[in-house]
Amino acid sequence: MNTPVSLEDLLAAVDWVSAGDSAAIECAAYVSNATGRVIWSGEGVDDELPEDIEDGTIYVAVPSKSEFELGRSLALSFVEAHLPHEYETVHQFFRKRGAYSHFKSLLERAGQLQAWHTYERNAIEEALLNWAQQHGLTCTA
Repeated sequence: MNTPVSLEDLLAAVDWVSAGDSAAIECAAYVSNATGRVIWSGEGVDDELPEDIEDGTIYVAVPSKSEFELGRSLALSFVEAHLPHEYETVHQFFRKRGAYSHFKSLLERAGQLQAWHTYERNAIEEALLNWAQQHGLTCTA
C-alpha cells in the first residue's frame, strides 16, 4: 500500500509509547493505514479513539523502543566503537540491575553522552524505517 507518514511524527510516537513502558500510565499510538495520520492514546490526550482502532487492517500500533530490541546490544556496539577500553566494564553493567544508569553515568564522565544519544536515535530511526516499510508505510521528511 505505501501510505506516506511523517518520520518525525513516528519518532515522536515511539517516544510517547516508550514513555508508557516506565510510567504508571498507558501510552499508545497508532498509524492509519489509509491516511498515515498518527493517533495518540493515553493520559492527557482528549481525542477519542476510533471504535475500530484494534483492527490491524485499518490501524497499525506504533512499537516502543524496547520492541526494537536495541538495548544492551546497541549499548555494547556503541562502547566497542567509541570507548573500547570500557567494553568489559559496560558488559558487566548489563549483568545487574540499574545498567542504564551506570552506563549513562560512564558516558557522561567520558564526554560521550551526546554521541550516545545521536547513535541511539539513528539506530531507532533505522529500525523504525524498517518497521514502517514492513507495514506498508513510507516515511517522509
